[in-house]
Amino acid sequence: MIPSFRRKFNREWTRAKYARFVELIAERSGVAPQFRHSETPCFLPAALVEKMARYGREMVEQLLADDVYRRDSRAAIPERYRVPGEAPVPLFVQADFGLDPAGEPRLVEIQGFPSLYAYQPVMAACYRDAFDLDPALDTLPADLTPERYRAMLREAIVGGHDPEHVILLEVDPANQKTRCDFLVTEKLFGVRAVDVRELRRRGNRLFHGETPVKRIYNRAIVDELERRGIEVPFDWRDDLDVEWAGHPNWYFRLSKFSLPYLSHPAVPRSVFLDRAGEIGDPSRYVLKPLWSFAGLGVIVGPDREQIAAVPVERRRDYLLQERVDFTPVIETPVGNAKIEVRIMYLWLDELRAVNTIVRMGRGAQMGVDHNKGLEWVGGSAGFLV
Repeated sequence: MIPSFRRKFNREWTRAKYARFVELIAERSGVAPQFRHSETPCFLPAALVEKMARYGREMVEQLLADDVYRRDSRAAIPERYRVPGEAPVPLFVQADFGLDPAGEPRLVEIQGFPSLYAYQPVMAACYRDAFDLDPALDTLPADLTPERYRAMLREAIVGGHDPEHVILLEVDPANQKTRCDFLVTEKLFGVRAVDVRELRRRGNRLFHGETPVKRIYNRAIVDELERRGIEVPFDWRDDLDVEWAGHPNWYFRLSKFSLPYLSHPAVPRSVFLDRAGEIGDPSRYVLKPLWSFAGLGVIVGPDREQIAAVPVERRRDYLLQERVDFTPVIETPVGNAKIEVRIMYLWLDELRAVNTIVRMGRGAQMGVDHNKGLEWVGGSAGFLV
């Protein structure tokens, strides 16, 4: 997006440099990439990223000040997943934005669930070193230093505990595409990834082996538990003696469910499917299951038959969102690519934007399944200019 940086990068790019980038990822994270990494980082105007960060904060503040949203989002949590001791605010917030034809940010989704917080700085450093990028280029917003970022992330994940008693909770973590993040988290903070099925309950406490678990960095996605029919060795409703780093209720409350409650110029019109009424031209919308992750089940420009195929009793679990055609803004040797910028926040003393994730694509969506066989697409890092 910064023409001088983009053209210089494209001109000097080589396959050998990209191969070195992939090698560095494996060396520094401890595992070969499990998802596609783009051949390029993205050079983003710092003012644009700050605008996205401000928009995300405004949206969260609007939601938390809305009594109707607070009531409805609390009721939307499935009864069997209502975890006691809910934190009053989400510890982790992600807001995903694309760019419309005018270059303005438009919200894709917002969520109260953690992402690649530990891994993303590693990816950025690998781009910087493999492609000899200017060391003065920032990757963290608002003058945040790498040292301060790590300290904030440690506080969010570990809290005041000995890392021996803190776990990163996942489903089959050794085989997740995000294993790179788990390994970097352990390297930085001594917090191990644990399969949710390996926990044991004794009284109101959880154990991993003989080690009591006092704090859980929760990365276990309910959608995956449901799809795979995984039984966990405790009841989510139990009043357990454990702290949550990212309280599980916010997975439901701050999610696609939030979109119809937002009134903001960056938010496309959204409506629950069971309240949609006469739809008009369905191709102007995106049909989204509320609780799916990573684009599963999303249909861009559905036809009437696809909408009608959603069972009546499940329509409250689907969203129709106004379709926004995001503009391809990254010039690459194989054609311009669209980007989706994820603003990553931590809410410690305040809600603060701390990092970004960029995804590049040329398909209907940014997910891997929509960009198979393509180059110059995939996960990327943002360098701010």
